[in-house]
Amino acid sequence: MDGIHSEDEALVRGLHWIIRIAVRALAILMTGVIVFGVADVVYVLYQRLMADPRGFLQISDILATFGAFMAVLIAIEIFVNIVSYLREDVIHVRIVLATALMAIARKVIILDYSTTSPQYVYATAALVAAMALAYWLVVRHRCAEVPEGD
Repeated sequence: MDGIHSEDEALVRGLHWIIRIAVRALAILMTGVIVFGVADVVYVLYQRLMADPRGFLQISDILATFGAFMAVLIAIEIFVNIVSYLREDVIHVRIVLATALMAIARKVIILDYSTTSPQYVYATAALVAAMALAYWLVVRHRCAEVPEGD
């Protein structure tokens, strides 16, 4: 019986090692995505500033730039999630919810309301409200667990 148990333990350790290597690979890849994302933001901003009329941004240019900035910030949040998992071997719900809220905020910022159906806008609003409530509940629960003075 002990042989089976130790074999299972060795298998689980081996699988855990593979997952840790995969998470490290994801962290490296996400770093590359962040660097390329920043380079893309700089390039797109440069292109838009050099287009006629030079040195001016249209509202659509500003919104597109905000969307690109938010995409990079979302990538950074995902990187934080990956690093957090590497350090503690736990997925932090608060960080995941914050990342999801940021992704939803990006969508709301770049949404073209002139071509979007009302149902889509209502569904997006409901999603924002649900995610905000979930985040608030998680933060509130965490604050209740931390004793005063910490």
